[in-house]
Amino acid sequence: MLGPIARISNQAGRNVMRSFVRNGSHGGVPGENLPFDIHNRTRLTLNLFWFVGTGLAAPFLIVLHQLAKK
Repeated sequence: MLGPIARISNQAGRNVMRSFVRNGSHGGVPGENLPFDIHNRTRLTLNLFWFVGTGLAAPFLIVLHQLAKK
């Protein structure tokens, strides 16, 4: 029962990987698949502080806003 499904899934995985390699992905290069540049350390640090800082501060700012509404 699972034989044909496994065969189709295996072939689909091979096709995806084959097209992935053919389209220029070299693989093994650190930071190649990240959505931001890791070579500019200053910008990377500022972006890290911005994204992590807003995520950590958001609940506190929401509570402050709710308390100020009273």
